[in-house]
Amino acid sequence: RAHGKGVYTNLKGARYSGEWQDDCQDGDGEEVWPHGDKYVGQYRKGQKSGEGHFTFADGSTFQGGFLNNDLHGRGVYCWADGRTYTGEWRTNRMHGKGVSSWPDGRCYDGEYQKDLKHGKGLFKWPNGCCYDGQFVNGKQHGHGIFTEPGGEPSHGEWEEGRRVS
Repeated sequence: RAHGKGVYTNLKGARYSGEWQDDCQDGDGEEVWPHGDKYVGQYRKGQKSGEGHFTFADGSTFQGGFLNNDLHGRGVYCWADGRTYTGEWRTNRMHGKGVSSWPDGRCYDGEYQKDLKHGKGLFKWPNGCCYDGQFVNGKQHGHGIFTEPGGEPSHGEWEEGRRVS
C-alpha cells in the first residue's frame, strides 16, 4: 500500500508525483498527462479536491477550487483565446456570481446557471453600450435597462435576447 511521498506512472503514461495515503493520492501532488494536461494541487482519497491549478493542453488554465475531480467553488478560468471567467463554479460549470471578459472588450458581471448567464447581470460592450437587467438561459429576458454612450437609460422588456417593448 502506497503511503507517504511517491511517484507513479500508469499504463497510459500519466504520471503522479506527490503524497499518498492508503494507496490513494491524498495531500499535495502533481499529475501530468501525455497529451499535455497538468494539475498541481490538493487531492483527497484519489480525487482532485481542494485548491489547485490545472493547465490544459490547449493553453487554457484554471486556478481555484476542486471537488471530486470537478471545478467547484471559487476559481479563475482563462481560455487560450483570451476569454476569462472569475467566479463561482459547480460541477465543472460556471454557476453563481461571476465576471466574464472577452478580448474584444465585452464584459459581463452577474449571475450564471449551468454555464449560462441567468439571473441579474450587467453586460457592457466595447462601444460603451450596456444592458443592466435579467438574463434567462444566456439571453436578455425580462426587465432591463439599456444605455448607449452619452444617452439616457432606456427601460424595457426583453424576450430571448430581443427587445419587445
